[in-house]
Amino acid sequence: MTTTFLLVRHAAHDRVGCFLAGRTGDVPLGIAGREQAQRLAARLAGEGIGSIYASPRKRTQETAAAIAAASDVAEVVTTEALDEVDFGDWSGKTFDVLDTDPLWRRWNAMRSLVRAPGGETMLDVQCRAVGLVAALAQRHGQEKVALVSHADVIKTLVCHILGLSSDAWPRFDIAPASVSVLVMGDWGAKIQTLNENVS
Repeated sequence: MTTTFLLVRHAAHDRVGCFLAGRTGDVPLGIAGREQAQRLAARLAGEGIGSIYASPRKRTQETAAAIAAASDVAEVVTTEALDEVDFGDWSGKTFDVLDTDPLWRRWNAMRSLVRAPGGETMLDVQCRAVGLVAALAQRHGQEKVALVSHADVIKTLVCHILGLSSDAWPRFDIAPASVSVLVMGDWGAKIQTLNENVS
């Protein structure tokens, strides 16, 4: 019995790369992001997706809704386990401001050991993401399941499956509206594709 997980990063919001959106407010997709989500949804429509789970953030919900409509999936299940990293006091700050913070620089050098101020560690994130995937593999059997989440959440899950430290996060990209494929069975788990741009 093998469960296939499509690890989908949400489509782009208008300020991707400018500031740390995190859990600040509820950042929606922009016009370009909505178009990107529609292209992604059209590409995934033939994949036979049976269930969709998504982070509670608006940008993931909008991306998941597009996929659900194109794939004829009646419901998107919202789960905190796929939520963005809780960046605490850093949430909403521009990267120019963050780059002046020594703790931010330490975080990016040693994410396995550093906690975001007022937030969580990457090991916290990894624990909730891995726990969700293990539970869903038991629940969904041989179904194909889409998990719509955020770059860092997907990265820490991929690192776990590949046996890498969460500090390996800069060694690969997870682009907006990309899909990475994880398969899991009684024999273990493996990454089949990584950061595929399907939109």
